[in-house]
Amino acid sequence: METRRLGNSDLEITRIGFGAWAIGGGGWQFAWGVQDDRESIEAIHRALECGMNWIDTAPAYGTGHSEEIVAQALKDWKGSRPYVFTKCGLTWDEKRNIVPNITPASIRKECEDSLNRLQVDCIDLYQIHWPKDELKEAEDAWSTVVKLKEEGKIRWGGVSNFSAEEMECCQKIAPVTSLQPPYSLVKPDVEKSELPFCLKNGIGVIVYAPMASGLLTGAMTKERATQLPEGDWRSRNPEFQEPKLTKNLAIVERLRKVAARHNCSPGEVAIAWTLLNPAVTAAIVGARSAQQVDGICKGANIKLSAGDIAEITSV
Repeated sequence: METRRLGNSDLEITRIGFGAWAIGGGGWQFAWGVQDDRESIEAIHRALECGMNWIDTAPAYGTGHSEEIVAQALKDWKGSRPYVFTKCGLTWDEKRNIVPNITPASIRKECEDSLNRLQVDCIDLYQIHWPKDELKEAEDAWSTVVKLKEEGKIRWGGVSNFSAEEMECCQKIAPVTSLQPPYSLVKPDVEKSELPFCLKNGIGVIVYAPMASGLLTGAMTKERATQLPEGDWRSRNPEFQEPKLTKNLAIVERLRKVAARHNCSPGEVAIAWTLLNPAVTAAIVGARSAQQVDGICKGANIKLSAGDIAEITSV
């Protein structure tokens, strides 16, 4: 796969990477439902076989379980070691409810815990998962990430879900390597401020949910959306409910027509669309099985024409 340099780092990453949110399994606040660990490992291996050279995870995904599965998958993997990206700033209570915490002490503890779960000596990219309300909290958190880099615990530091204003404050302390925002045909909001800011300041961007958490894959229907189990966080997401659901599925029909011309899936076209933005370095694509991975790999290589783009965005 084609690679791009991520921001100010020395990381040359493929244009799509494996997202490990869903493989965290069930039973926690933002779970996707029950997940078979064997299938998760097979999905990671298939992604690496397809050429992806990075994996994005977080402690919050399955309250530590996703990181453990990533470690197990890499232990069994015989090929070149991929980059491993993880995050900090979301902890959890005894009921596995997610609790935001970006205090310096919490970030340091999370880093040590992630190093142990991932079974690595250094994390390739360490990202603050979510900011808090006060800019001072974000600044203190970023200062801690910078110190972890100086100590050799992490190679590079980034942020996730930060606004342009929050990134600007962090930049005054030390350069931000990357931003991880949500970006898709369903949620293009970061085009207004965050993506232009990153492009102007040389900050890499790895977008998440380019297929809108499954909405744009072509496999989601009204019937399926209404039958999502309670243990799947999407059952509570307004994008999967009316009146937004009908509008979102209309986008899929446009994607389906373009996909037919490129001999690929609607989801792969949705991924390719996000990669068109000059600010976007790469996209995170989640999968829960090797079969799902096979349905997203082409997303990095599709060349959309001006006609394709006009058709997709006409909804």
